[in-house]
Amino acid sequence: MNPPDRYDELYRQFRWQVPDRFNLGWNCCGQWAPDRTRFALYWEDESGETRAYSFWDIQREANRLSNALAALGVVRGERVAILLPQRPETAIAYIAIFQMGAIALPLSHLFGPEALEYRMQNSEACAAIVEPTTIANLWAVKDRLPALKVVIGVGGAVEAGVHPWDELLARAASRFACIDTHANDPALIVYTSGTTGPPKGALKAHRVLLGNIPGFVHSHDFFPQPGDMFWSPADWAWTGGLMDALLPTWHFGQPILGYRGRFDSDRAYYLIEKYGVRNAFLFPTALKLMMKAMPEPRQRYQINLRSIMSGGESVGVTVFEWAREQLGVTINEIFGQTEINYVVGNCQAAWPVKPGAIGRPYPGHRVAIIDEHGAEVPRGELGEIAVMRSVDGVPDPVFFLEYWKNPDATRDKFIGDWGCTGDQGRMDEDGYIWYQGRSDDVIKSSGYRIGPAEIESCLVKHPAVANAAVIGKPDEARGAIIKAFIVLQPGQSASKQLEEDIRQHVRGRLAPYEYPREIEFIDALPMTTTGKVQRKQLRQREEAKLREPSR
Repeated sequence: MNPPDRYDELYRQFRWQVPDRFNLGWNCCGQWAPDRTRFALYWEDESGETRAYSFWDIQREANRLSNALAALGVVRGERVAILLPQRPETAIAYIAIFQMGAIALPLSHLFGPEALEYRMQNSEACAAIVEPTTIANLWAVKDRLPALKVVIGVGGAVEAGVHPWDELLARAASRFACIDTHANDPALIVYTSGTTGPPKGALKAHRVLLGNIPGFVHSHDFFPQPGDMFWSPADWAWTGGLMDALLPTWHFGQPILGYRGRFDSDRAYYLIEKYGVRNAFLFPTALKLMMKAMPEPRQRYQINLRSIMSGGESVGVTVFEWAREQLGVTINEIFGQTEINYVVGNCQAAWPVKPGAIGRPYPGHRVAIIDEHGAEVPRGELGEIAVMRSVDGVPDPVFFLEYWKNPDATRDKFIGDWGCTGDQGRMDEDGYIWYQGRSDDVIKSSGYRIGPAEIESCLVKHPAVANAAVIGKPDEARGAIIKAFIVLQPGQSASKQLEEDIRQHVRGRLAPYEYPREIEFIDALPMTTTGKVQRKQLRQREEAKLREPSR
């Protein structure tokens, strides 16, 4: 039985309460540290090593790091790069950097030398914290980083000129007075994934976390509740792992599980059972892998999940129904992006969830579907998802400050007061938004504008399909035809008969113009490090084929 629809009441009653002075370090750790019994972090490595930290432990280590960085010449406003996976030192580094008024520069541990060089040059980072898996890539480009003056090595990352973390912190004092920062002072730079051009550094203020909180609370069915325990495999270097998991969990003084290792479906179920995980943020790709690897997980694992949030790509009806039936959880899908995060989503505890919809605007955010001129389009029509800078005259704290050293891109992000997301969607009569993919992903075929998400969800329902991506392939007659790239389930083999069976599977379920006229079986889809399908790479591949001289 669905709960009563409380959406209008919750949205109407919400008011932003952003203090003038606000610091992320104090908010997410310092205020909880006096209670030495309050646990902050449980951590496990794929080798089996485990650790546990209270907020008191995290704060003392952060204080030592703040003092050490200051002694090495790092001052307020300078950028400190964090090149670490999910490990305790990563979380400690964030608190230390925030509380000293410096600017955190999270960088994925999966970045190669060129990716690191671009971001560290662009941000003019003066310091970097590395581990054994990341130091080689930094060392390959360090001579081209004139601003870099301090490198700290964690977990045995040792080179000449690198300060060992343990030795450095052992010599530093465990007391540090948090800097008094304005809520609008810069706190971190998160670079976009670069799917539509060179990566841009989104500069975010301390208050940006407060803008994420309504979405976080509602997407986890009124987090926190007694016994809540959070986990996400999302990298803490990305908005999803940092602003949708680590920092909002600590904002409420609640524990989070960290895991250093590659994502694996069996390991995910193991961690959920072992640590009594009640709340999880899982990308649609991760959920698909878990569903395909173990369709009935509760036959093997004791799972007691209370909430699952998902975002980054469309979850799709297939995964949604599986999670409800097999995990006992209604997935709350959300929508946001690096620059304007956590603005749309679901809350199954407060309003009905429509499978396939990314939800309604969360309290505190005004979201609409607009055309290229900034005018709202009629309900049901396709357009760009956009967010208003303010609600009832009060600035929305979720907005980024600017793109670092890129005023033109900052200006282009807006049409009037609408922050443009570059994502396409439709809003139905009840105010739910149906995500249709990046603006570049929308397929224009025979006069129809077609989003890839619905087709991909339908394809994954086929028992032979493990994953799928859909693009528009240029076509003289139709403008574009729908082409599907399909990863098959283990044990399945590509054949003309299977291809036709998949095609008919879609024709029987979607509109006649939405079935894939062309299918290509592929070993793996190109993905970003955050689990998003890179359809742009697939389109570029097709365009390159068309340019090849015929043989």
